[in-house]
Amino acid sequence: MAKYDLDTLRHSTAHLMAQAIMELYPNDKVQLGIGPTIENGFYYDIDMTKKLADEDLKTIEEKMKEIIKRNLPVVRHEVSRDEAMKLFADRGQSLKTELIRDIPEGEVISYYTQGDTFFDLCTGPHVEKTSDLTFYFKLLHTAGAYWRGDQTRPMLQRIYAACFSSKEELRDYLTQLEEAKKRDHRKLGKELELFIFDPVAPASPFFMPKGAMVYNGLVEFMRRIYNKFDYQEVITPQVLDVDLWHTSGHYEKYHENMYFTQIDEREFALKPMNCPCHMLMFSHHRYSYRDLPLRFADFGRLHRYEKSGVVAGLTRVRTFCQDDAHIFIQFDGIQEEIKTLMKMFFIGYEHFGFKKIKIGLSTRPEMRVGSDETWDKAEAALKAALDASGKEYFVNEGDGAFYGPKIDIQVADALGRYFQLGTIQLDFQLPDRFDLKFQNAQGEMERPVVIHRALLGSLERFIGVYLEHVGGAFPFWLSPEQAVIVPVKNELHLEAANALAKQLKQKGFRVRVDDRNESMGLKTRQAQTGKIPFMLVMGDKEIEDKAVAVRKYGEQKSEVMSQASLMSLFETLDLEKVPAPLREV
Repeated sequence: MAKYDLDTLRHSTAHLMAQAIMELYPNDKVQLGIGPTIENGFYYDIDMTKKLADEDLKTIEEKMKEIIKRNLPVVRHEVSRDEAMKLFADRGQSLKTELIRDIPEGEVISYYTQGDTFFDLCTGPHVEKTSDLTFYFKLLHTAGAYWRGDQTRPMLQRIYAACFSSKEELRDYLTQLEEAKKRDHRKLGKELELFIFDPVAPASPFFMPKGAMVYNGLVEFMRRIYNKFDYQEVITPQVLDVDLWHTSGHYEKYHENMYFTQIDEREFALKPMNCPCHMLMFSHHRYSYRDLPLRFADFGRLHRYEKSGVVAGLTRVRTFCQDDAHIFIQFDGIQEEIKTLMKMFFIGYEHFGFKKIKIGLSTRPEMRVGSDETWDKAEAALKAALDASGKEYFVNEGDGAFYGPKIDIQVADALGRYFQLGTIQLDFQLPDRFDLKFQNAQGEMERPVVIHRALLGSLERFIGVYLEHVGGAFPFWLSPEQAVIVPVKNELHLEAANALAKQLKQKGFRVRVDDRNESMGLKTRQAQTGKIPFMLVMGDKEIEDKAVAVRKYGEQKSEVMSQASLMSLFETLDLEKVPAPLREV
């Protein structure tokens, strides 16, 4: 068997799937769109009258295996533009003819055949025959996808598939997918009574009391960090005159993602970000170099219009809050400030158990404001700061913000999936647009540089990512319920259970007494499914010894502990609300 790289195997298997679909549904007016490889497999966008279901995917898989056994030759053909147009038009493949029209003049046009009946537009490479393909693929699910990502175009069916070069890799990936389903934050959020969604506010979460406890716990976590790193918290309006957004450049560059309203015959907008407000605040006061770096932090609510096709649970919503801050600084202080920021970020991420961290330097996008000279200066400053930090990083060309380059930080969760959380953005544009100045050491007025930064990013998104990372089992300091106290018999032990709960609550711990007339087995199961860190059982012996039977989440056995030792344990665990490196700073 010929040896092929994984991308070639995946691309060829995508063609295999397309052929299987066309053979299974010859009268269904199947039109082929695009079928690129992606991480862990491939997808293919297909237009057909039949709506594919899960049972259809199994049938398609069997047909794919049959085609593999036929040992069909896979042959590349190069043709002229006119020949290609006629070939695909004669077979009613209008999506392909559209793609052919967009191929640049002078570029080679090729298609591949598999046997005598199937062909597909493609640059290749592919395997030489279908028997070179393996059975190590799995069709996963379907989704809707607008043709060429344009919501004004037809909605196609996108079929996702996993594909690997070995049975073991496919098995491990499918196992990971099953674990991911169990950890899905939307599922856990409902089970743990953290948040809900309702059509009255599309893509906008309602946080229940337990979810609000987690949400506010993250805000307090950041405030403790801010106290250590000299940030000042501010509060800014949510609805502002569009003149502000014209000044900042957001109206021209970002208006499609903004919400607008009319008030007193003036046009206003809900703020999609805090930065223009902070620029305005800086401009209202006279600062000197002694006041810098000036660090404004803001937990203001933001609103951004996201298309319905891209919103997803907490990870992409239309209203959210960021642990947002803007740092006003002199140019020669950039490197030291970013070095401090990297220290701060890594302390935060490691405290949440994120060990694998990637850093990317995102450079100027095609749509941007400011001169190339300013961008050269900004990108060079960020690169120098990253080099000085000693952290490894990669360059992400063209992915910067429209006003400046940025550092994007991705973390891997417990399943090895990477998510972008933090960002550090260097901005020479907004200080210029708002004509910001400070008095330097020579008594002259100088323009500051602004660093935009967020550690957690959107709190909503972070909760979604972190919920899946820990599988719903929050650490003690962040858990909405830290302990449930269960009296063995209400009539004999409830008074003592309530007394212990009162002591713990006076210390600030989040506990409740489960005094329902239900079995101990049911209460135990519910404490475990609720992922409560501690279940504390009190019966005759425990009360007599001023003790409790302590069962930790995820453990089968209980440990008898004095109430004084329990209090000491909880106080020690509660210290974790402050990262260890900061406790002595």
